[in-house]
Amino acid sequence: MSRPHTPQQPAYNRAALAPGMLGALVLLFGLALPGDWYLYVRYAVSILALILCVFAGQAGRWWWLAGLIPIAVLWNPVWPITAIAGALPLLSLAAAAVFIVAALTIKIPADTRR
Repeated sequence: MSRPHTPQQPAYNRAALAPGMLGALVLLFGLALPGDWYLYVRYAVSILALILCVFAGQAGRWWWLAGLIPIAVLWNPVWPITAIAGALPLLSLAAAAVFIVAALTIKIPADTRR
C-alpha cells in the first residue's frame, strides 16, 4: 500500500510575472495609441515598474533596479521628460524587454512561516 503524496510548498513564488508581462504589453500597445491616450500608458508603465522594483528588492535582485528605476522615471506622468519623444519607440521596445526578462527571472522566496 502506498502513502498518499503530500504536495510540498514551492520554494519561491513568481509575483513579478504578471506585472512584468502586463508592463511589456502596455508598452507595446502604447506604440499604436494616439498622443492623448499615451498619458494612461505613462501611468501604467511607471506604476508597474515601481511594483517590479518592490518585487526585485524582496527577491534580493537589486541589480534590476538599474533598469527598472530609469523606466519609472522616463515614463512618469507627473514630470514628463519631453526630450525622449523621438526615441520613445526604440526605448519602449527596450523597456518591454526589461519588463519581460525581469518578470521571468525575479523569484521571491516563499514564506515558510505559514
